[in-house]
Amino acid sequence: MKALVLTGTEQMNLSELMIPEPIPNEVMIKVKNCGICGTDVHIYHGDPGSAEVTPPVVLGHELSGEVVAIGEHVTNFKVGDRVAVDPNIYCGKCKYCRSGKVHLCSHLSAVGVTRNGGMEEYVLVPEANCYQLPDSMSYEQGAMVEPLSCVLHGFKQLTIRPNDRVLIVGGGFIGMLFLQVIRNHTFGSIVVNEINQAKHEVLKQLGATEVVSEINSTLYNQFDIVIECVGKRITIENAVKCADKGAQLLLFGVPSPNEVVEITPYDIFNKELTISGSFINPFTLDEAIQLLNKGIVDIEPLISHRIKLEEVQSVLENYPKLGITKALITL
Repeated sequence: MKALVLTGTEQMNLSELMIPEPIPNEVMIKVKNCGICGTDVHIYHGDPGSAEVTPPVVLGHELSGEVVAIGEHVTNFKVGDRVAVDPNIYCGKCKYCRSGKVHLCSHLSAVGVTRNGGMEEYVLVPEANCYQLPDSMSYEQGAMVEPLSCVLHGFKQLTIRPNDRVLIVGGGFIGMLFLQVIRNHTFGSIVVNEINQAKHEVLKQLGATEVVSEINSTLYNQFDIVIECVGKRITIENAVKCADKGAQLLLFGVPSPNEVVEITPYDIFNKELTISGSFINPFTLDEAIQLLNKGIVDIEPLISHRIKLEEVQSVLENYPKLGITKALITL
């Protein structure tokens, strides 16, 4: 089978690998679509993903496909089933798993991070990590279940009231997902800060009250909810400045492990801010499937690039220059 193998930092080989055989609790999936995530870009350039990455490995944790073989102990799926994949595999034994915080698992592993993922024609996935797709959903929608499930976990960190003033910092793919989820829960204003003006019209169509190219002092202390979707020093610092008294601030963007920000603690104290992080996607995939299937979240305007496996490395190398909202691989 054809597979794109990460062999080292900024090194990939398009290879022919043996088609794997599922062990008793696994299913084999013929991959139909696989999204490229910002985390894949980080990993390609040598940073960790949700867990440490040790090449050689096949990336791709946003994937959907058809079940083509099952292990002897698999009971919930059959050949021909259409599935989306939760890439995150938990040990079930550590203190975090035993207290219900599985996403903080001390021994977290993941499809497309610590084991081969969706940038290959056939992938093995534990049965527990597969989710049945309704017949009415496309495989492209199925590949977007995982990123939407991560957004939903972040959304659940917040308490949003009907008239809250919301600021989303970063209007790329994740910002657009947040925009649609929040618009479904509030009648308040939603301002999106997005530097790329080519995305402004889509953001307005998806429900943004206003789209701004830059953060300036007129936006300071103006918002009840601030969601940071970029993970850069300046955007995180601006997010704190824009939070009003009593505001909630969600840090969702994935920063470099070495990123350091300057925040005045007095602002947190004086404004009594609630600052939350959000890591991966525990218990939110079923909800993500329903939101996509019912059209509450529309991913069609968000897919900017449809590519083949042979084009992936070039996309990873030039990601910031390409104006990508979401690149989707078709296998």
